[in-house]
Amino acid sequence: MENLQKIINSLNLENQIRIEDIPQIDLYMDQVIQLFENKFSGSKRNDEDKVLTKTMINNYAKGKLFFPINNKKYSKEHLILISLIYQLKGALSINDIKETLSGINERVMNRDINIDQYYETFLHLTSKNNDAFKEDIEIKLKEVKEEVMELEDSHSAELENILMIASLAHMSNLYRRAAEKLVDEMGDNGVENK
Repeated sequence: MENLQKIINSLNLENQIRIEDIPQIDLYMDQVIQLFENKFSGSKRNDEDKVLTKTMINNYAKGKLFFPINNKKYSKEHLILISLIYQLKGALSINDIKETLSGINERVMNRDINIDQYYETFLHLTSKNNDAFKEDIEIKLKEVKEEVMELEDSHSAELENILMIASLAHMSNLYRRAAEKLVDEMGDNGVENK
């Protein structure tokens, strides 16, 4: 696993749509797709993967993951919400995302939230998460190496990779399950997203 740093670098963890990346004018769907593609194309697993498509955006709109658009144009607030959806869709179902963002959507429509400030806070947390991830992955690698050293099998490089993959997948599942439980509490307890 000598290429771990290369793998981490290839994740492009710092790629985010920042407030300053969002034009001050409303955008048509093709422009929204291009903005996301330009920002996140380096994060795709395969070159043929799409960051965002018309179908995805239409499904988000039909699913009411964000408030209605005007004149086929997406506002800065829409782009912020689509960016949040982009971040959430890797771990949560569309229904969970809808539940999670419903309060923010309502507040945006009522002009009851400074969405720019809220989004900046999210970006600040993602930066901290990136740092914690990099530290944690180094710790996990060390732990995996120690565990493999205890085994008698001479194919330690392969076993090390398998254990690291299994460990990372397990941690991912734990975080996803915790997020799902928080979504469930929002809905079950009648907790408002305000």
